[in-house]
Amino acid sequence: MMAPKTRENRLLATPLVLYLLLLLGFPSLLNVFYSLSDVTFETLRTPRLSGFGNFAAVLSDPAFWRAVWFSLRFGVLTATVEVALGLFLAVFLSPLLQARPWLLALLTLPIMIAPAMMGLMYRLVLHEFVGPLPYYLFEWFGNSPAFLSPGWVFWTVCVIEILQWTPFALLLFHLAYSSIPADVREAARMDGARGWRTFRRVELPMLMPTLALAAVIRLIDGIRVFDNIYVLVGAGPGGSTTSLPIYIYTSFFRGGSLGPALAASVLFALAAFAGLFLALRAADRRAGA
Repeated sequence: MMAPKTRENRLLATPLVLYLLLLLGFPSLLNVFYSLSDVTFETLRTPRLSGFGNFAAVLSDPAFWRAVWFSLRFGVLTATVEVALGLFLAVFLSPLLQARPWLLALLTLPIMIAPAMMGLMYRLVLHEFVGPLPYYLFEWFGNSPAFLSPGWVFWTVCVIEILQWTPFALLLFHLAYSSIPADVREAARMDGARGWRTFRRVELPMLMPTLALAAVIRLIDGIRVFDNIYVLVGAGPGGSTTSLPIYIYTSFFRGGSLGPALAASVLFALAAFAGLFLALRAADRRAGA
C-alpha cells in the first residue's frame, strides 16, 4: 500500500507534470514524428514517413561531428574554468562580501545581460577595424591578434562565456560557503587545522554538492550555447564555432533540411537526458554512500 507521504508528494507533483506534458509533450512528439519523415517547408502538413534515414544522414555528416566536438570542448572547458574561478573568488572574497554585501550585486551584473547582447557588445569591442581593444593594442604594442580569426575565435568565445557566467558560480559558492556553520570552523581550529588544511578537509567536502550542481548547470549551458556565439561570429570562419544548436539552426532555416535538422535535435535531446540521468544517479549513489 502506498505510504501517505508518497501519495501526497505525487498529488502535489501532478499539476507540474501535467503542465510540462502540455507544454513539452506535444512539441516533442511532433519533433520525433518529423525527424522520421521526409518533410520540407512545403510539406509540413503532409509529411511522409521515411524511417531512420534522417538519422543516418546526420550521423554520416562530418559537420555534425565537428559541431559535437566543438560543443563538448566548449562546454567542458568553460564549465571547468567557471567552477574553479567561481570557487576561488567566493573563498577569497568572502570576508569582503560579508562586510559589504552590496558588492555581490555589482559582481553578478554580467549574468543579468542577455547573451545575445553580450555577443553584440563583444562584436563591436573586438572588431578588427573599429574595435577599441585591437586599436589600443596596436597603439601600445604595435600589433594585435585577430580575435575572430580561425586561430583565435575558439578561445575568444570561451573567454567571453567565462567572463559572463563565472559570477553565477561565484553567487552559488558564496551562498554555500557563507552557510557553513561557524562552530564547524571553530571545531576545526580547536583540532589544529588552519588555512588550507581547514578548507581542504572541512569546507571543501561541505561545498561538494554545490560544486557538482554548478558544474552540471554550466556544462549543460555550455553545450547548448547558441545566441552569444551566433551573434558574435555565427558559424565562425570555416564553421569553426558551429555548436550543435547552431548546426541545427543553420540546417533547418538556411539549408532547408528539416528532417535531418530535427533528427539532430532529437539526438541532442537524448544525449542531454542521458547525461543528466547519469549525473543524478551518480549524485544519488554518493548521497547513499
